[in-house]
Amino acid sequence: MEATGTDEVDKLKTKFISAWNNMKYSWVLKTKTYFSRNSPVLLLGKCYHFKYEDEDKTLPAGSGCTIEDHVIAGNVEEFRKDFISRIWLTYREEFPQIEGSALTTDCGWGCTLRTGQMLLAQGLILHFLGRAWTWPDALNIENSDSESWTSHTVKKFTASFEASLSGERELKTPKISLKETIGKYSDDHEMRNEIYHRKIISWFGDSPLALFGLHQLIEYGKKSGKKAGDWYGPAVVAHILRKAVEEARHPDLQGITIYVAQDCTVYNCDVIDKQSASMTSDNADDKAVIILVPVRLGGERTNTDYLEFVKSILSLEYCVGIIGGKPKQSYYFAGFQDDSLIYMDPHYCQSFVDVSIKDFPLETFHCPSPKKMAFRKMDPSCTIGFYCRNVQDFERASEEITKMLKFSSKEKYPLFTFVNGHSRDYDFTSTTTNEEDLFSEDEKKRLKRFSMEEFVLL
Repeated sequence: MEATGTDEVDKLKTKFISAWNNMKYSWVLKTKTYFSRNSPVLLLGKCYHFKYEDEDKTLPAGSGCTIEDHVIAGNVEEFRKDFISRIWLTYREEFPQIEGSALTTDCGWGCTLRTGQMLLAQGLILHFLGRAWTWPDALNIENSDSESWTSHTVKKFTASFEASLSGERELKTPKISLKETIGKYSDDHEMRNEIYHRKIISWFGDSPLALFGLHQLIEYGKKSGKKAGDWYGPAVVAHILRKAVEEARHPDLQGITIYVAQDCTVYNCDVIDKQSASMTSDNADDKAVIILVPVRLGGERTNTDYLEFVKSILSLEYCVGIIGGKPKQSYYFAGFQDDSLIYMDPHYCQSFVDVSIKDFPLETFHCPSPKKMAFRKMDPSCTIGFYCRNVQDFERASEEITKMLKFSSKEKYPLFTFVNGHSRDYDFTSTTTNEEDLFSEDEKKRLKRFSMEEFVLL
């Protein structure tokens, strides 16, 4: 009985902590986001203009750019649909216990893993669906204005607390059903897209079996000395994502790989080797690759001289975003307007969703509200991501980005470089046969150094 009582106390303590975090981050969600009508908005390579003829005012985004009908102008709705269609991965609670710990939530410590998941999810969307894809139901999800976010948090905690006392499970949120959704589609192509949309989200589910779920990422993090509850920096997460994709055995994922730059250098031949690894007599296609480049945009603070380069990167359609943030918080940066970055925030604790069921709800995986942050507030430590469908795309991208780097660096050293040839430290995991030793000694040293150099509170 005593053990049971202790368990109940622990459960209530977890609920209080989750509620506190929800209330804490609800204040962030309450703030309105304003977009200027006079400047273009860039979102992962797509450009949107909100300008209209008669007025010269700022555009309140409120909840996901929700604006009165009579002032909607330009392609505001197109921007909203595009932004909401990106996959949003946040803190979750009451998921299956993480092995080796008592944790059933990542609230308060998992934000960088979540932003890493968002970047990888965008890479998979480009791979399977293309940049032009948007979710048909994007504009139908509930607007999350300040009142609804805060009231939802209070109601959710109250219901959870009452359920814990009565022994009942929390009621699930309304959902758009797969049958209902697929019924809307007019052709096989749209139906295929929706199937892949759901499949990609399911790979990020919060269960031990999900290929890129929190449980799996933590397992790979253990090989670099990390454990559940630790802080993860952008560079360490880049290597964890690489390992997760390399170890994925799903048939649909055999045509994609990840390369992580070494000491701010992308070795072209190493990338091409990884892309060509699957070329056999039966399969002549080269692999797609996601290039991840951990960088620092300054010393203790971000150097604003790098702003134009970051904006240039986010203007590329094959950019999959930036894992970054500000001290103590990690964000997924996906666009910009003027000198402010547009991001998705993982710091909102939502209930566990079982993605193994066929008809799981999609709404909580899409963010209705874009946020903006001044570039100067960004922490200098971040990881930039690009997607290249084949070797030809990679060669074209490396040339284009190299020109950007030369233009932006001026008299300074460039943030990173593309170098012809192979690296001295050949990718260890392509030849290893020992599953327990997933990182080479050099990689472990590099990851340890990254962990010490990065802002540990991200």
